[in-house]
Amino acid sequence: MPGATWVGPTPNQRTDGMVEVRGLVLHIQQGTEAGSEAWFKNPASQASSHFTNPKTGGLRQLVDTKDRAWAEADGNAHWVSIENEGFVPDSLTASQVENAAQLLAWLHTEYAVPLESTDDVNGRGLGWHGMGGAAWGGHTGCPGDAIKAQRGAIIARAKVILGIVPTPPKPAYEPFPGGSFFTAGRHSPIIAAMHKRLVAEGCNKYASQANADVWGSGDERSYAAWQRKLGYAGTAADGIPGPTSWAKLHVPNVPNS
Repeated sequence: MPGATWVGPTPNQRTDGMVEVRGLVLHIQQGTEAGSEAWFKNPASQASSHFTNPKTGGLRQLVDTKDRAWAEADGNAHWVSIENEGFVPDSLTASQVENAAQLLAWLHTEYAVPLESTDDVNGRGLGWHGMGGAAWGGHTGCPGDAIKAQRGAIIARAKVILGIVPTPPKPAYEPFPGGSFFTAGRHSPIIAAMHKRLVAEGCNKYASQANADVWGSGDERSYAAWQRKLGYAGTAADGIPGPTSWAKLHVPNVPNS
């Protein structure tokens, strides 16, 4: 991975052994960075990881992503692994979150790994060691609940790195209730919400404030002021709400209206 410090090789790997890359698996070293790197290079350990992630400093790479690291048993041929320095129940440091996000962003670009969490060994995305159960070595407490809970932060940061900005939800506005809705004496929270919007637009001069949820005698004149503000004139500014002027008023949805 570009930007990662190469600290390999290790005998504990299978060259060209990756069948596919489904995603990234979070581990915890249960140790220090120096000790874990030394262990992963020791043939007696029969263990390794594609990447290691110290509490401070940049990402470190021990195994190429086309090669199979020995990190999660039955999952080795399908998942890229990252061993994070620390002990359960540690959380990832800010530096570790950033490193993991940079890696996830790169895996998304390189292997189309989805930017989402997964708890399914047959799924895709950002997983964790313990999700594999006995088939992945039985390390069900790895990497710990605190780190599992940080997956959302890692994914959010990866999206920022890639320039993926979520589309903000459109405001929910009250749909036009129909012209016949607006009759003298009609009570409704929709009318109260309309009054607030007319006030905000400076067009509520005539509407009754004593009965804010009722369509009163002054409301047609107030709504006509809103229509004139939109450019209507003559009979087009008759003070009776229509679908176009209503949509432009942006009356917010009223619960249980």
